[in-house]
Amino acid sequence: MEKIPPSLKIIYILTIAILIWSGVGPYDRFTWILEVFPGVVGIILAGYFVMKHRITNIAVLAIALHSIILFVGGRYTYARVPMGDWVSEVMGWDRNHYDRFAHIAQGFFPAIFFREMIFGRIKSASKFWSGAVIVSMCLAFSAFYEIIEFGVAKLSGENAEDFLGTQGDQWDTQWDMTMALLGSIVSIITLGRYHSQMLSKGDSHK
Repeated sequence: MEKIPPSLKIIYILTIAILIWSGVGPYDRFTWILEVFPGVVGIILAGYFVMKHRITNIAVLAIALHSIILFVGGRYTYARVPMGDWVSEVMGWDRNHYDRFAHIAQGFFPAIFFREMIFGRIKSASKFWSGAVIVSMCLAFSAFYEIIEFGVAKLSGENAEDFLGTQGDQWDTQWDMTMALLGSIVSIITLGRYHSQMLSKGDSHK
């Protein structure tokens, strides 16, 4: 049986360590659970695919980085992440933009995973049409997440305010989906060729 490279073990251990850190005294336990849940699902899926040797290094890294972004947001809530406050102070912004960054990531990193699922199984897939499908999948994923936020807000009332993270912006939902859309497009443009090379070499976590 092929051994799992040490680099992937380190990435996996680091991601889990950050998850544990985020869960020690988070700003709000209810919000923490809601925010980290997708990341936990992501690292479980990554672990499964790694064990089956059916995923490339870049896809594992994408899942890990996306999960870490979620874990950090879960610890502080997106409106209170210290790094976002620092950047806003330097740039003179009137809000914490960590959530904008997180929604760019919501398109950027899943695009790699979706691309892997398509090109890893359909070798002759059209780059143009598969790219359009991947962008659509990322946008659908983002919209689905916004629907979940809407449902949680309706069911829990004020308890979901930190989870929504609108910070008083009535267009926050639209901004979130727009950021995810842009993130997915940038991901395909910047990493598509490199990812294709890894897939063509059959580079499943080697």
